[in-house]
Amino acid sequence: MSEQLRPFHLALPCRDLSVTQAFYCENLGCQLGRTSDTWIDLNLFGHQVVFHHCGGETLPELHNPVDTHQIPIPHFGVVLTPIDFETLANRVAGRVTMIVQPTVRFAGTAGEQKTLFFRDPNGYALEFKSFEDDRYLFAPFSEELTTP
Repeated sequence: MSEQLRPFHLALPCRDLSVTQAFYCENLGCQLGRTSDTWIDLNLFGHQVVFHHCGGETLPELHNPVDTHQIPIPHFGVVLTPIDFETLANRVAGRVTMIVQPTVRFAGTAGEQKTLFFRDPNGYALEFKSFEDDRYLFAPFSEELTTP
């Protein structure tokens, strides 16, 4: 497989295209791509997220206990650079209801990361996270932290 990361494509049903578009473009800074009467393409940090109006139904939600939170499943988001994470956290502050406030998880381990969770207007949970060093994105907890 190619070493260069490629954008992912995610398509989801939504309740209202105009409300969804406004939320993602105004709050998250997404760029609007192609549109039709029944779907919109959004550029979410270089990834293609498409929302389809399919009668207003959305995906069902379950929960998984993580730390002290009941994390919504499914959820999606992007691993950002630390600067982009801070910029997004500041941008959405006061604009969204946080499920998990910006926090650091796994401090002092190879998996140390900043994370935050909030919902879009369709009820979908979004998680954004960042690592100081992306080499540890998939590292097991037992891996020693090393300097580049």
